[in-house]
Amino acid sequence: ILDFRAFQFSQSLIYAIEEINNNSSLLPGISLGYKIYDSCSSTAIGVRMAMALVNGNENAVLDEPCTKPAQVQAIVGETYSSVSMAICLSSKQKYPSFLRTIPSDYYQSRALAEMVKYFGWTWVGAIRRDDDYGNSGMAAFIEAAEQLGICLEYTLPFFRTYSQEKVLRIIEQIKSSTSRVIVGFVDTWDLEILVQAFFEHNVTGYQWVGTEAWIFDLELATADKYSILQGAIGLSIPNTTVTGLKEFILDIHPLKSAGSDIFTRFWEALFKCKYKIQNDSDDTTVCTGQEKLSEVENTFTDMSLMPIFTNVYKAVYAVAHTLHDLFEHLKRVHFQTKEGEEVYFDKNGDPPAKYEIINWQKNKEHQHEFVNVGFYDSSFPARNRLAVNMTSVVWVPVSVCSESCPPGTRKAVQKGKPICCFDCIPCAEGEINGIKCTQCHQDYWSNPSRDKCIKKETEFLSYEETMGILLTAVSIIGAFITLVIAIMFFRYKNTPIVRANNSELSFLLLFSLSLCFLCSLTFIGRPSEWSCVLRHTAFGITFVLCISCVLGKTIVVLMAFRATLPGSNVMKWFGPPQQRLSVLAFTLIQVLICVLWLTTSPPFPYNNMHYYKDKIILECHLGSTIGFWAVLGYIGLLALLCFILAFLARKLPDNFNEAKFITFSMLIFCAVWITFIPAYVSSPGKFTVAVEIFAILASSFGLLFCIFLPKCYIIILKPEKNTKKQIMGKVLAKVGHSSKLATHKILFKGLDASE
Repeated sequence: ILDFRAFQFSQSLIYAIEEINNNSSLLPGISLGYKIYDSCSSTAIGVRMAMALVNGNENAVLDEPCTKPAQVQAIVGETYSSVSMAICLSSKQKYPSFLRTIPSDYYQSRALAEMVKYFGWTWVGAIRRDDDYGNSGMAAFIEAAEQLGICLEYTLPFFRTYSQEKVLRIIEQIKSSTSRVIVGFVDTWDLEILVQAFFEHNVTGYQWVGTEAWIFDLELATADKYSILQGAIGLSIPNTTVTGLKEFILDIHPLKSAGSDIFTRFWEALFKCKYKIQNDSDDTTVCTGQEKLSEVENTFTDMSLMPIFTNVYKAVYAVAHTLHDLFEHLKRVHFQTKEGEEVYFDKNGDPPAKYEIINWQKNKEHQHEFVNVGFYDSSFPARNRLAVNMTSVVWVPVSVCSESCPPGTRKAVQKGKPICCFDCIPCAEGEINGIKCTQCHQDYWSNPSRDKCIKKETEFLSYEETMGILLTAVSIIGAFITLVIAIMFFRYKNTPIVRANNSELSFLLLFSLSLCFLCSLTFIGRPSEWSCVLRHTAFGITFVLCISCVLGKTIVVLMAFRATLPGSNVMKWFGPPQQRLSVLAFTLIQVLICVLWLTTSPPFPYNNMHYYKDKIILECHLGSTIGFWAVLGYIGLLALLCFILAFLARKLPDNFNEAKFITFSMLIFCAVWITFIPAYVSSPGKFTVAVEIFAILASSFGLLFCIFLPKCYIIILKPEKNTKKQIMGKVLAKVGHSSKLATHKILFKGLDASE
């Protein structure tokens, strides 16, 4: 069977040689000759023909030694990789003179992988020609694909001599697969067989990715009557031409010199006629020798492979320029064709890898046409090597093992499967996904969809929220009630009930209670340096002032009744000056503790990110916990002392029951603050502050109501009991008539420091 393509390649070689021989500036005085052998696409024949060219012995066999000197300076060919590798190989260490005018399949494989990645196909199958071309090319493709994150579901060898059984296994493998893209590292003849097999077994709807070996082959496109390859996309040699080459190829007269027998066979195959007809066959056309190429349309007249013919042309010119440079003592092959195309080779003897991206599309006549939709140029920077006009591409399916993970999830590779097969697992709280789940910055937290880090919500007890409003209202109400009671006491300051309760300490106690109510406001709002310092020191000092006043009143009550006993002179040791001094002394101790605390390690604003993952608690760090508990412990010590003294004075005469009220108030005070400790330690975030405010308010209200509410009741609702007789009745009865006058004076002088 005559291969018209081989005749086209031969014509391209002859045209280049004749053009060089007619060029006076290239190899002047030297003419190039040629001898063309047909390898029949056979490796063995190709090697034998190469040996014949080398030593001139056409009948030599492979194991015979070379007996003649080399007859040729260069060998051009073969068009197939397998034969070329056997003849020349491509190791620059062993064969430094091997050059090629078509890019290496290594670059084509990488370009194919980049193109597959560009279209988002991460799960593909592959069919390779079972020879050096297919196996080496597919190995390079797999290597590049793995680097780009592309997985191959299968890679199947195929050769046109495979049995029907082997072809059927290939078909079944493809039909059972889930990938929708097939990378075909095969040639035209292989695909013609596969396309027919695919049609017979209804294997359709696949996206084919092709190499330059078949993607631009019009003969294959014509043979694909069932559109199995519709939408195929692949790499093609750039569409270049050489002036006059087309016309020379179609001028078949030079072939006459190749031998009459070959010419006769060629002519008969070209025009489907016979010079000699046997047995008078009626259905055979007789060749006249006057047939015209314009009247036929076949592979020989098809110029779609002109880029390949151009490479043959450039190969001959590369040989000529190399010889020319040797005569000029140059070693680098670098020249331009007459069309201005620059031809050069890298250190491996390869030209730059330049490809056009071809897409098979149907025209109006429902025939395949090759549409240029992009390019690939290895000489460009990596990010610019591949360019595709997506608007011009048809039939781009989805081919993935697993769909891309949605925002907020990460990939988890399925056990025993390639990395392209994965499950999507939600990112953990506080993480977002990029390539993988990454932790947000400590001040940020992931949003509900886990695709963006947002600023963490800050939490503190503010005046705007319900709890803050309620606590503020209660604090102000407490301060207001205290003010009302103080006004009432001032209004009735000369009445026995006010005077008998030591009006000076009472007013000081009311003043300190109002401060206790108001100091709770410093705990509300965004913590700042001044508020953190103020809230604990103001709380500690005002409460000590308050408890000191209550303690002073308790001691006065005890001393007053001790003074009614015959011969007792204790009141002179605890008169009004001593009462004021005791309150001042107790308070100054607390002031000293606070000063030490603030000078060593004061409280400061702190962003607590440990309690909640998604919130930042704005709080006041205690600084020195020893200082805080020292302040609190000192208050507790005074409260305990006050409670003990009041408890001892609980059985004083009923009409004068100040000690009972103090005892009850101290009982409430201690209960509140004992309960406060575990609640304070265990409460989270702003509730810690709320617990402390509640303890302040509860203990303050306990003191206010237990000590002053009974007196207000008598002043407002029972004024008839607001007399000296009512207050001192039981006392006078108990101490006896002999000391009535003395008791009366001591009580009202001792209990009221204003006298």
